[in-house]
Parts: sequence; structure tokens; C-alpha cells
Amino acid sequence: MCDTIAPLEATTLRRAIVLTALLAAAGTLGSAQVAPPIFTDITAAAGVTFRHENGAYGKKYLPETMGSGVAFLDADGDGWQDLFFVNSTTWPGQPAKPSASALYRNNGNGTFTDITAASGIKGIGYGLGAAAGDFDNDGRTDLYVTSLGGNHLFRNLGGLKFADVTAQAGVASGGFPASAAWADYDRDGRLDLVVTRYVEWAIDKDRFCTLDGKSKSYCTPEAYKGQSAVLFHNAGGGRFEDVSAKAGLSDPSAKGLGVALLDYNGDGWIDLFIANDTQPNRLYENKKDGTFKDVAVAAGVAFNEAGKARAGMGVDAADYDGSGRQSLVIGNFSNEMIALYRNEGNGLFVDEAPASAIGKTSMLTLTFACFFFDYDLDGRLDIFAANGHVADDINAAQPRVTYAQAPHLFRNAGGKQFTAVSAGAGAPFQQKVVARGAAYGDLDGDGDLDLVITANGGPARLLRNDGGERSQHLRLKLVGGAKINRDAVGAFARVTSANGTSPWMMVRTGSSYLSQSELPLTFGLGSAAKVTKIEIKWPDGSNESIDAGADAGQTITVEQGKGITTRAPFARK
Repeated sequence: MCDTIAPLEATTLRRAIVLTALLAAAGTLGSAQVAPPIFTDITAAAGVTFRHENGAYGKKYLPETMGSGVAFLDADGDGWQDLFFVNSTTWPGQPAKPSASALYRNNGNGTFTDITAASGIKGIGYGLGAAAGDFDNDGRTDLYVTSLGGNHLFRNLGGLKFADVTAQAGVASGGFPASAAWADYDRDGRLDLVVTRYVEWAIDKDRFCTLDGKSKSYCTPEAYKGQSAVLFHNAGGGRFEDVSAKAGLSDPSAKGLGVALLDYNGDGWIDLFIANDTQPNRLYENKKDGTFKDVAVAAGVAFNEAGKARAGMGVDAADYDGSGRQSLVIGNFSNEMIALYRNEGNGLFVDEAPASAIGKTSMLTLTFACFFFDYDLDGRLDIFAANGHVADDINAAQPRVTYAQAPHLFRNAGGKQFTAVSAGAGAPFQQKVVARGAAYGDLDGDGDLDLVITANGGPARLLRNDGGERSQHLRLKLVGGAKINRDAVGAFARVTSANGTSPWMMVRTGSSYLSQSELPLTFGLGSAAKVTKIEIKWPDGSNESIDAGADAGQTITVEQGKGITTRAPFARK
């Protein structure tokens, strides 16, 4: 018994010391302000043993540097967020290693069970990313996995069983895919699918790149031609049509890695942002007739301030400043810094990162996954960034840059300002890893937002948010009616409480890098114990306002046209 109590007491003491130091530094000790959360690594305790296999054995193949992704999804509809990890594999001719992608069921008690073997999810090959969504509107979440040479669509049959319907659906795509996202771009009530693709690479097309003129190194994307993103239109009946060219997304110069859904001009139609590596980023404005127009250059998001294309990786969009407009955060290469493009509301974006803590802090790191989320539930969206270089010998060439890198956490201080708070965010934020994918979601049912991070060639990590639940918060699950997609992807919602009105939040798939966060929306309320009004802009253009009178501390389900249909209190720690 003593052996068990002692570590717990030590952990509690360490947390108290960290929190006391943070509060003292902020001058808030003894005030009513809620102490900031810290994150705790619960991977082992949760029973998650996933480890990424990149297949590297000395040939320095480009795909080895890229993976892998992770997706939150409620695979069985029980209200608990499950996890799907994408794995790659060894190369042909090399000894096979255990490297299956993995589906973990959330047991609802802080632990997970690997149910992959019985799930029907298999045969993925050299997997990279994933996106989850109910493409057939049957109430069950389906799964799309990107993989070298051919992607896979797994239809959810219920009972935690999936069937590979790729051939029937016609969504294999091929090439070198990366991130994917589900979105009803034409507002016909069915989820369509957008898939970014990187470069024209295959083993027989692999090029010899070197830094010292002798040994091979990983090639940069400039060594290869690009590949266009692919847009699949959901035609119904389980079939999709490749409409990339017809829709205006055909772009053979693209080297896309990240994709984000947004409505940048507030017209009610989903636009697409694609982060390109060494090529100009693309902002595709939805023209409402089944086509898109790239407006990235005019909007100021194609290049950096010097007019140069950066190495864009992951991307996310959100209303971080309460303006009602979605801005963009983009992960870039080391010596390029993260981009934070604030939406000015006149068709233009301005990169706020260079003049903020974000730019200075991220200058030497290489950011893959990045996203907005409210980690301390104060009602303002913060920023997380997962970092790790692509060259394992980078430190020899650039002594200030390392291969493994610690993540970033930027707290939204209001007034369009961010503060770097990684130093006080817990031990996992001090650990350097070669991170790639990342996503947020409520792992333990207490309503605050936890993190999952994957590592290239290494183990995944589950980071529990400890302390976020001390602030009041409400979770909102939206369900579409008969004329919109059941997941309500593309819907916007905001809530009103005693502390005012929250920013608009969008139900979105994809975003981050090769990954997807949970679909329910989490609204931080600070000290407010009740929500008085919920406003929703549904994907079909209709609006709904609900005089909620809803207590904080619960998940509310709102179905289009039916109001609040369920209420479920958060689990208590």
C-alpha cells in the first residue's frame, strides 16, 4: 500500500509546486482566478501501446519522414471518444515487423482496449492519415485512411465492425496522399471528401540526395514534382465521383500536406485551405455552384511577408479573436516560424506571428500538427503545436536545431495576444519527441480537452488535461436533420452566458496534420455556471436559436429542428 501511495503523493506535490509557481509568477495567488491546467502522460495507465513503424532501414525514402496520424471518433456511438492510430509498415524486401494500424475502444473508465483484430480494419499498407465522418448518414461514424498507392474507406457496420468499401466507393485515389477531410461543399446533405497529396514519389522513382556528396540524405520536396489534391463528390448510394478538375482543384504543382475547412468570408459555404510544402498555399473560395476559386494570393496567405512560399505542414481555422471570422494557424519548417493569419474581414489576412510570442518561440522548431483549442476553458481559443524535425542528423548541420523537439502551447491572453506557457504545462511539454500527428478530445469524460500525439517511428502519447475542468464548460453535440449531413459538419455554434457570448465554433473534420480531433464542440465558460442561449448556423443556411437555460458541466445534444434532445453530465474525477 505504501508503495502505491508514495508516488501519488509525490505527483500531487509536484503539481502543487508547478501551480503555485505559475500563480505566483502571474501575481494571482490568493485571488479567485482558476489555476492553469497541466498535462499528465497517461499512455501506459490507459493501456495504449501503439508504436509507429516508418520502415526506415538506411535507404532514406521520403515517406519515412512523414507519418503518422491519429483520429478521435465515437466508433460505437456510446458517447465516449475512441481512438484510431494510423501505422505505416516496412518496405518490400525487408523483414516484416508488427505494424498494424490500431482502433482503441474507450472503456469509459480511463482505459482503452485494442479491438483492431475483430474490427475488420486491415490491409492499409503504408498508412499516413485518417479522417472520420458519417458519409452515408446512417448514424454511424465511418473511417477514411490515406495510404501510399491507395487509400481505404471503411464503412461502419455497427457493433464495432467495419467493412472496406473502397472499391465500390471509388475513393482509392493513389499517389502520395497526406491529410483528408469530410465536408459537404455543395450543401446537398452528403459528406464529400477532400484529400491532399504530396509529391510524385515511388520506390522506383526515388532520387539520390546528399548533403556531403557521399552519403544519402532525405530529399526535400523540391526534388520531386507535385501532386494535385483530390475532391470526391458524394453521389449517394455509397458512390463517389472525382470532381477535382471540374471543381477547380486540379493543381499538379501542389505539394499538399494539411487541409482545413473554413468559411473565411462568412457566406455560409465551406471553403478549403490547403497547406503546401515549398509551394504557395491555396485558399479555395466556394463559388456556390460546385466550383472553387483560389484566392490565396489576394488574401495574403499564399506566401510569407517576404513573398516566399514556406514549408506548410498542418493547418487549422478558428475564430480565436472573437471577431466572428475564422483565422488560420499553419505549421511550418524550422527557421520559418508558425504562421498565424488573422482574418481582417475584408478578404485579407495578416500574419500576426512575427510580432508575437508565437513567432519567436517557434523559429527553431519544425511544426507538423497544430490547432486551436481552449485548454483552460476560459472561453478563448489557445494554440497547440507538435514539433519534430525530418532529418535525424540536423543538429550536426544546425547546432541550435534538434531532431526531437518539445511541443508548444500558446495561451490566448485576449486582445489578440498569445503567451508561451509550455514551461508550466506539465512534464510532457518538456519532453522532446519526433512528433507528427496530434488531435484533441475528451478522453476521460470530464469535459475538458485532452491531447493525443503520435511520433515518427515511436510511441503515441495520451496527455490528460488536469485542471481544465475547474473552469465551467459545456459540450455541444450537433446532429443534422433530414436535409443536411448527420454529423452537422460545417455548422457553426456559439453560446451566451453570464460572461458574454462565445466565439463562433465550427464542427469540422480533418485539420491538424494527418489527424482529426473530436466533433463535439467544447465551450469554456470561465466562472459562468449556466448557458442562457445557444445559436446555430446549420450547413443548409438555416439558423436556430435556443433559449437553453442549460447548466454547465454537461454534454448537450441538439438535433436540427428538435432543440435539445439529450443531456449527459460529465464524469467526475
